[in-house]
Amino acid sequence: MTDTPAQSLASARRLIVKVGSALLVDSGTHQIRRGWLDTVADDIAALRAQGVEVVVVTSGAVACGREHLGLVGRALRLEEKQAAAATGQIRLAAAWQETLARHGITVAQVLLTLDDTEERRRHLNGRATIETLLRLSAVPVINENDTVATAEIRFGDNDRLSARVAQMISADTLVLLSDIDGLYTADPRKDPDARHIPLVPEVTAEIVAMAGEPPPGYSSGGMVTKIAAARIAMAAGCRMAIARGNRPNPLAALGRPASEGGALATWFVPGAEPLTARKRWIAGSLKPLGTLTVDAGAARALGNGGSLLPAGVRGVEGDFERGDLVLVRGPEGQVLARGLSAYAADDARAIAGRRSAEIEAILGFRGRDEVIHRDDLVLG
Repeated sequence: MTDTPAQSLASARRLIVKVGSALLVDSGTHQIRRGWLDTVADDIAALRAQGVEVVVVTSGAVACGREHLGLVGRALRLEEKQAAAATGQIRLAAAWQETLARHGITVAQVLLTLDDTEERRRHLNGRATIETLLRLSAVPVINENDTVATAEIRFGDNDRLSARVAQMISADTLVLLSDIDGLYTADPRKDPDARHIPLVPEVTAEIVAMAGEPPPGYSSGGMVTKIAAARIAMAAGCRMAIARGNRPNPLAALGRPASEGGALATWFVPGAEPLTARKRWIAGSLKPLGTLTVDAGAARALGNGGSLLPAGVRGVEGDFERGDLVLVRGPEGQVLARGLSAYAADDARAIAGRRSAEIEAILGFRGRDEVIHRDDLVLG
């Protein structure tokens, strides 16, 4: 990562913006701060005009739904939170839709649980949906699916959810808009000598120890969950910023140096790009569940950086599902690569040796043109 932090938003290819409840919903009126939200939407439109793909992870469904059910002024039981989320999510999605519609931008609502990011098939389906929405120029607006998520399948905060989404879709930049402008050596609300930390290249035990208690109000996170999110994001090769969001146009401010009136922030900067991090994970952390044997032409294509097409597959061994890791062997039996199969074993056998244009006729559905895409493949 060679960019300076101030350049990060302008140079991002795929950006995730997380907006917390304390910023989005007024704690006194329990209403969405529409004027502030409009400035965030203006920033998103400006970034998209520069070619940046933008995904929003938004909190606030419970916070803006509880008043409508008479649930203000006390702690909520789980089922009451889920009920509040059910009514609040409608209002939350409508607010995002209306503010981005001012710029002619289409919004798509995506609700996820922890299981959706961890269970392999659901992970792949979620990734495919979000990437398709981005390809169609929509802005996915993501929240935790509070109406069905019970304690054992909950994130409980959208800091970690946004980092998992970054991991899922290989985002290169994640911004957590918060009510604090980054990480300090101590809680600046209690310690006047606390120093701001602008750059974190590694989440060490010392960094973790600097996290304090979550602030009062609607926030379910705090610095502890933000540091946990940084670990996830950095492991996926995604840089992450914690920035103060309670100002107009917070993303535009983050794109400028503090010396030019920009926002103060803490940037967590990993040592690898998302694709590099993803390929390291493929290379070292999974057990192959099958083998694809390819012909000499496919072997040459792989060596030149290409994807594996069904036409080059000569044999399929093992019992694997879409998204599982498989070995790729050459015509002499030598291991050429390993990667994530876009097809289950039976489907891979059915299309082996056939042209990509024939896939739909053979399988009855149109999947990927490649058996293994080059982004999901590691040589050697």
